Amino acid sequence: MAEWRIGRGWSDDELEEYLSKLHHAEHNFPFEGPKSQQYAKNWRRYYTEAIIGKEVPGKPVPNGAFEIGWRAISEYQFSDPGIVVGHFNPKDPIEGRTMALEIKCLGLHYLCGVRIGAVRQYDNEEETVSGFRYDTLEGHLEAGSEWFIITKKHKTGDVYFRISASWRPDNFPNWWSRVGFEVLGQTFQLAWHRLAYLRLREIVGSNGTKLVPVPYGKRLVHTGPEIVNSDLWILNQPSATARVQKLGRENAPETSEQKEAHT
Repeated sequence: MAEWRIGRGWSDDELEEYLSKLHHAEHNFPFEGPKSQQYAKNWRRYYTEAIIGKEVPGKPVPNGAFEIGWRAISEYQFSDPGIVVGHFNPKDPIEGRTMALEIKCLGLHYLCGVRIGAVRQYDNEEETVSGFRYDTLEGHLEAGSEWFIITKKHKTGDVYFRISASWRPDNFPNWWSRVGFEVLGQTFQLAWHRLAYLRLREIVGSNGTKLVPVPYGKRLVHTGPEIVNSDLWILNQPSATARVQKLGRENAPETSEQKEAHT
């Protein structure tokens, strides 16, 4: 079950102990069979996508928008710390990395585990792509998978970021947390998405100066630098930072990333 607290988070020692336990945790959903994301009807699916930067046409340039964006994504620096903070060992390779996600909502803190189960990196004549997928572990509030992908279109030079997920509510520590999630969950999820695009645009626009150096000499890093004027209530402001397509909650068509979730 997810750990939770009111008004405060966890110390480094507590987080290291939690991460140590997560290394032995199993996923909280099946990758195959009738209850998997490919076949069951009770999965919620969505994606968001937006341009976060631009380069000259062609393949990614050194220290350009694509490289800076991928670093921010792979280090989980795109996540707004007011909603989700990622805790992990920076020495762990990205594929197979176990992370503790600290989810914050109205003074409540929930600690949940995920593991990066797939990394995608390729380039062809049309585009260069890098991304990863993490999958939820035992005790997470939700069950499912989420892809984070950055793409450079060689013809235009546009650099896109995409979030694609397939999930369902799972293991809540108490009834009122479940009720609160049903009432406020979508608001916080949409805010987190919009802030992710704003953060990446600001990081890319700064030529990487707003990236926080990862302290590889430490056993634990807490990702998510604050950016100016980033808060939950950005949802009240008109914004073109992300094109959001809401997919049906039942029997929604799968994206290519979701179809590959079990591989």
